[in-house]
Amino acid sequence: QVQLVESGGDLVRPGDSLRLSCELSGGFLNHYAIAWIRQAPGQEREAVSYTASGGSYRPYLKAAEGRFTISRDNAKDTVFLQMNRLNVEDTAVYSCAARGRGGDGSNWRALSTYRFWGKGTQVTVSS
Repeated sequence: QVQLVESGGDLVRPGDSLRLSCELSGGFLNHYAIAWIRQAPGQEREAVSYTASGGSYRPYLKAAEGRFTISRDNAKDTVFLQMNRLNVEDTAVYSCAARGRGGDGSNWRALSTYRFWGKGTQVTVSS
């Protein structure tokens, strides 16, 4: 059974950076497309970024463009989310989710298409 474990969340100040990690076990990362998804208090979950198994297609939530970078290390079965210039609106629980590598990724925001989910890591941005 595939399992995903996130780490790297923390309490930081506006303008700081964080790097989140999502480690996959029970399978091979190169068999899966991975999304980072966040849920802020009282709000719906939203997809933040996505990496296909081949790694070339990496879309971002508009609010994250230019500040966040997703990457993957298939040899380590780990996906990263580098988050720079954090602001209070980025406060949320960040989770990673996996789905099979088929398709062109155009429906990456469709959360129901992800089969495996991690429990999440808390990111709090506060002055």
